[in-house]
Amino acid sequence: MSRLQRVFLIGACILFAATIYSLFFLKPVFIIIFMLLHSMCLFSFCYMCYSDQTDKELSLKTYHQEVGMEIAEKEKEIGEITGQVKERDGIIERISSQMETLRSRSKSFKEENETLLTRIHSLEEEKRNKELELARMREQWKDKEKETGEKKESRDFGALLPPVKEGTDGRETVNIISIANQAKNSLLADAKAANLHITVSSATDTLLVNADQGRMMTLFRNIIDNSIKYMKRAGSLVITISTIGDDIFIVLKDTGEGLPKEETKYIFELNYQGSNRISGNGLGLAQARAIVEYYGGTIYAKSTMGSGMGIYIQIPAGGKV
Repeated sequence: MSRLQRVFLIGACILFAATIYSLFFLKPVFIIIFMLLHSMCLFSFCYMCYSDQTDKELSLKTYHQEVGMEIAEKEKEIGEITGQVKERDGIIERISSQMETLRSRSKSFKEENETLLTRIHSLEEEKRNKELELARMREQWKDKEKETGEKKESRDFGALLPPVKEGTDGRETVNIISIANQAKNSLLADAKAANLHITVSSATDTLLVNADQGRMMTLFRNIIDNSIKYMKRAGSLVITISTIGDDIFIVLKDTGEGLPKEETKYIFELNYQGSNRISGNGLGLAQARAIVEYYGGTIYAKSTMGSGMGIYIQIPAGGKV
């Protein structure tokens, strides 16, 4: 159907609808006008269809003539094909060349596969090295406990520990990774203002501990807030959470100015103010230490001036994923 035929057909439909509408809502003169216009459009459409049919019959006759000519040409081509058979040797040679190209590509794919396997082995070796590093960290925590000679059970945490929900004992199975992300999101505005980019990194989405969710949130918020306060330049804070055996290890490492090594060992003491004091009462990190040790964990820090601050936490895992 041509474009003009579609125009007449659509016009006839619209005018027919207008005629029906005018029967109920318009004066008789509009009924007559719409009916005449509808008839004219319909007649024009039918006439064009008839004209097209005539043209198609002529085209069909011409088509038959052209087919006859094509048949004659095909018969001529059949004779030419006989001569083309002699070219098969050349075709076979081209096919052989293509097969050689395919063999070359296959060899290239094999080399790429070997490269990928080498990369996989490298990543596995890197994973083993990280596991060994975490194991060394675990031993360091044990050595720290021996050096202090303190028993966690005998410490009084009551004054520093945040309160828990009424009717609970401060121990429930919570997802430490989810809590870390919540603490990060709650301080995003302050971190952005301090040009601090915070990242939570873990190989899994769920690691469980037996602790109070509010206290764990306070732990992360206090340490993140400490990094925000003392960055003094654009940088990052990476929170890495992993597990070895029955322990969860949390490393919070920022790229701020840090503290002198001789001051770092005192930052978890209550009311301690270092040489880089800005504001606050020295409660945040002391409270973080109280929370960690209350739940049977250990916490310590490493820092040197200009190299940022790293806070390392070990806490017993709890529950099953």
